[in-house]
Amino acid sequence: MTAGGSNRLLTPEEVAAWLRVGEITVKNKYRAWGLKPQKVGRLLRFRERDVVTYLDRNYG
Repeated sequence: MTAGGSNRLLTPEEVAAWLRVGEITVKNKYRAWGLKPQKVGRLLRFRERDVVTYLDRNYG
């Protein structure tokens, strides 16, 4: 595991549950939040470490 989280890919639904916001909010705001998506085909995924970094940077 790397510092600040793992390389595990999270779905927008998992990120939304973690941040306690709606899935649509994640899909609409991830760019403004600075989260880099990982495209798996047409699907959005987010690295766990990027979400942890975002939380530390803004709320840590």
